[in-house]
Amino acid sequence: MSIAVDQSPLIELTGVSRRFGKSVDFAGRLAQKLGLAKPPAAVRAVDNVDLTVRKGEVLGLVGESGCGKSTLGRVVAGIIPPSAGAVMWRGHDRAAMSATEQREVRLKVQMVFQNPYASLNPRRSVSDIVSEAPRIHGLIAGDKEAFVDAQLTRAGLDPVLKRRYPHQFSGGQRQRIGIARALAVGPEFLICDEAVAALDVSIQAQIINLFMDLRDTLNLTYLFISHDLGVVEHISDRVAIMYLGRIVEEAPTEDVFARPNHPYTQALLAEAPRIDTEKRSFSPMKGELPSPLAPPPGCHFHPRCPHAMPRCRAEAPQLKQIAPGHRSACHLNDGGAA
Repeated sequence: MSIAVDQSPLIELTGVSRRFGKSVDFAGRLAQKLGLAKPPAAVRAVDNVDLTVRKGEVLGLVGESGCGKSTLGRVVAGIIPPSAGAVMWRGHDRAAMSATEQREVRLKVQMVFQNPYASLNPRRSVSDIVSEAPRIHGLIAGDKEAFVDAQLTRAGLDPVLKRRYPHQFSGGQRQRIGIARALAVGPEFLICDEAVAALDVSIQAQIINLFMDLRDTLNLTYLFISHDLGVVEHISDRVAIMYLGRIVEEAPTEDVFARPNHPYTQALLAEAPRIDTEKRSFSPMKGELPSPLAPPPGCHFHPRCPHAMPRCRAEAPQLKQIAPGHRSACHLNDGGAA
């Protein structure tokens, strides 16, 4: 990418985890204290994640469905709180901020959701959808109609359509409305959660080009969540690979695609469809993604890894630097079994 990236972190996650468990009533809690019942099973959707996003860059977050990508995005956006760990904004712990400061940060961090058909209120016009948050927060200085027109134009939509409702638009147009809504409050950081996954390929290219143009003109920073390696390779400066709630590899985009280190990253790239690839037999990754209710001990990937050894079943590998800017969580980087 041609944009200069500031090395100072805009968002920094330290030991962030997020669990989802069944709520227990008073009788259930009492039974647990008396040893008559076990605590309900909890899904560890995000598991002890350390991640930094620098100002001005695009960080691609990749992984299979169910690995925790969207949950991590919602934690970063402040939509759901972390169960453990800290989310830092410009070096300050978001949880320790005052209510006013937290509100300001929430405006600076916005999210574009995956499903353009479900993320827009069907009972509100486009004008109301785009202007609601800026109006509530006092960000519209002049004429509301002129403000809405400017937001829609920036997102590639004709302002003449602002009186219409979401059901009167195509998927690509709805996603542009979602982008206009997110940008209307003047954010610095945009989280794109599978923002092009539900669109046709030709429309995907238009939306990706829009994201890149907006990055140039507005100096935006992106966390771009996707399962499409081709899209991530095209738009990202760095890539983080996620598996069952953990980051297993993180590196500049060219390093991930040219020199993948973690066996999971290698497996993903080996079967990514490419035009220039010669005829070959398809060899799917062994096994299925384990349940997050009962993840495997040690390295979560070991039941599917062709290089698994006894240490992998007992000890979770740490995310370590293996080259400048390149981190990987694999015991193979330590020279084999301990």
